[in-house]
Amino acid sequence: MRDSSTGAGIRGAPLYGRVAVVTGAARGVGEALTRRLSAVGMRVALIGLEYGTLRQVAASLPAPGLCVEADVTDRAALDQAAGEVARRLGPASVVVANAGIATGGPFAATDPDLWQRVVDVNLGGSANTARAFLPQLTRTRGYFLQIASTAAFGSAPMMSAYCASKAGVESFAQALRGEVEPDGVTVGIAYLHWTGTDMVAGIEDHPVLRALRRHQPGFARRVHPPARVADWLTDGIAHRAHRIHAPPWLRWCQPLRPLFPALVTRIARRELRGTAAAELAADVRLLGAGGRADWDAFASARPGPGRRPPG
Repeated sequence: MRDSSTGAGIRGAPLYGRVAVVTGAARGVGEALTRRLSAVGMRVALIGLEYGTLRQVAASLPAPGLCVEADVTDRAALDQAAGEVARRLGPASVVVANAGIATGGPFAATDPDLWQRVVDVNLGGSANTARAFLPQLTRTRGYFLQIASTAAFGSAPMMSAYCASKAGVESFAQALRGEVEPDGVTVGIAYLHWTGTDMVAGIEDHPVLRALRRHQPGFARRVHPPARVADWLTDGIAHRAHRIHAPPWLRWCQPLRPLFPALVTRIARRELRGTAAAELAADVRLLGAGGRADWDAFASARPGPGRRPPG
């Protein structure tokens, strides 16, 4: 199984007429990937919380699509979504666990419920997605793609929940791969770097996270548009790649991963020394509109008075 990192032309033939499922499809990479998969002839099911936005995206797709409102942390809702996809589109051949949120700020100052929510959505939601759709993927001998991040390479201070969850989904996908490949199901992991989503815009507003990005080499600071990332992902999906690097040069970073935690910690320590603890504690925030929408839905669904998202 090859590493899809060449950025070669997209091959639509292996995907045409098949069914794909994308979680977190209302915006960002999920929306762009939905459009790209539809453009190569797939029937795409969009799963997420922002139903109105999902409907707008689905209505604009060139191939037949379906949108299902479901919280990826709700196993029953995902089971129902899987049943609806099978009834209305057919069994899924491709499932992309993309739903994810992030919060920036010190661990000690972060609301414990908010910290837990990030882990529940990113890690628990990926496992729930796999559990709900594995029967269909086994039937179609399909492909499960886990969206991970370079946050799994070297954990950044001020993003402990996000980094922990992305390291977790990488490990989960690697373990799952060994279990399901005898059944003909392939598991891929996509490593995304700086992508032009509202989550990255939120990182730019945070002083320490902005500094960490500033210390990267110029080529590594480049922000790639979601549509370009979707091209890389679609190419990898067509090739059933074990690893997809977006951008492709990330493949050369894999052997250097043991060095990254110490390097990130060194840079962060220097930046943290120049920032008052009170300033950092006051800057706890959800990164991006998608994260705020998730927290709003989560808070409104809980008994008792709702809670406003930080930031």
